[in-house]
This record gives sequence, structure tokens and C-alpha cells, in this order.
Amino acid sequence: MANVLIVGCGYVGQALGQRLNDKGHRVFGMRRDPSSLPEAFVPLAADISRSDGIGALPGRVDFVVFAAGAKSRAESAYRSLYLDGMGNILRVLKDEGQRPARVIFTSSTSVYGQRRGEWVDEDSPTHPQDFAGEIMLSTERLLLGSSFPSTAIRLGGIYGPDRTSMVRRVLSGAPVPVYPTPQYGNRIHREDTAAAIEYLLGLDEPAPTYVGVDNDPADRADVLRWMASELGRVLPSEEVALPGRGSKRCRNDRLRAEGYVFSRPTFREGYADLLPRDADGAA
Repeated sequence: MANVLIVGCGYVGQALGQRLNDKGHRVFGMRRDPSSLPEAFVPLAADISRSDGIGALPGRVDFVVFAAGAKSRAESAYRSLYLDGMGNILRVLKDEGQRPARVIFTSSTSVYGQRRGEWVDEDSPTHPQDFAGEIMLSTERLLLGSSFPSTAIRLGGIYGPDRTSMVRRVLSGAPVPVYPTPQYGNRIHREDTAAAIEYLLGLDEPAPTYVGVDNDPADRADVLRWMASELGRVLPSEEVALPGRGSKRCRNDRLRAEGYVFSRPTFREGYADLLPRDADGAA
């Protein structure tokens, strides 16, 4: 049985913690207010953004998963949560003489700045185009430069239960925006996010970085049309003359080469359970 500390035990962290708990591991959930965590988790109240905001850790920490999620898009919020928060966690681990077998950071594909539909993977240049990507990349470098065995998994947009904005858009009947060039989306279902992290925790020598997305970086318009078709609807199209923000296509080859098998390899499997169903089970 391993002691696993999940820092920022929220949307992804709780799904991961449940999987680990089911396998007999002891899960320590760290967050500002841990009162809503499942009873099986050991709650740890902490404000990781403050140098004095973290109390004593468990006597032995075997693994750490830094899965915090910013509640605000403000640059200051990102910096204090990710960069300051990671620095504070690493300092406390070192000060306490902890020797975790691995620290995993849930980073983001925003570290890539490509916007012309390019394919990118772990070896592609990282040129963030906004402060969020810059801070995530700086946090990766802080962790990977530490004395602890470390891995960053660069996640695409996480969706799943309670994160169904695209489904709601289709149900509203809003037109499908069609841009002059495809607007690719890099997605991953919450369950695959949690399962992939669990899988990496079980590897003896995982790589320093992984891209965490599903197998199909589909155009957003195609996803909306597929949902509408599944729901028996036809949505109007809205031609958009502007070029859009641009997009990239992320490869998950390294993660799959390690042996991870996606339960929801594309948006089709991922959204199938999120679409409203009638009494007969039809969409």
C-alpha cells in the first residue's frame, strides 16, 4: 500500500483518489477546504500559495500528484497557485526529508504556441502564447529541475461529468461556427486523465513529459455536428470570416507506447455517456 498525496484534490484529483483508494492505497487530499472530500481520503487543509500555508505532511509520502486547478484566469492567481505552490510543496518535501518515488504535475498543452494546425508532441518546441502557458512551463521546469523523480503530463481540455458546455451549446440550438481553417481541439475525458496518471505512477521509469490527450484532435465544428446528429438534431452553420485563434493537434503516441489504453479514445466515446438519454436509452 502506498501513501499518495494529491495536491489540489479537485475535479481530477478526486477521480484519481477514488481509483487509488479502490486499489488499497492511502490517499491524502490537500486543498484549502478539504471538508467535501470523500470519507475514504485523509483530508489535509493547506494554502499552497503561501510559504507558511502547508502544515506537516504524512510521515511517509510515496507519491505526490500536483493536480491543482486555478479558480481564476488572472495571471496573479496562476502564478501563486502553480509556480509558488509547486515551489512551496517541493520545499516542504525537502525540509521534511521526504523521498517520494515520483512527483507528477498536471501541466497543460498551453505550453505549445503552435497555431497553424501543426502536429506537436513532447519533442516539439514550447513557445507559449499567453501567461498561462508561460507559468505552466515555468512550473514544469521548476519541478523537473528539482531533486525528486518527476513527470509532467501536459493535459488537453478536460471534460466529463459537470463539464458539458459543448453539450449545452448543442441543446440550445446555437449555430455551429465554421472558420476558414479547422479549429482543432485537444481533449481528454476526466476518467482517462485519472487513469493515465494512475498508470504513470505504476511505471518504474516514466519519461519526464507526456502529452495527455485522446486519439482524435477533432475540429470543434465536427464535434458539435456529431453531437447534434446523435441527438437527432440539425444545427445551422454560421460562416465566420475571421481566421479564429488558430489551433494545434497534439499527439499522445508516447503515452500509448508506454502501454496505456484509453477507455475513451475519441470524443465520440467520451461524450456518448454525457448526452441526455430518453427513457428508452436513445439519445
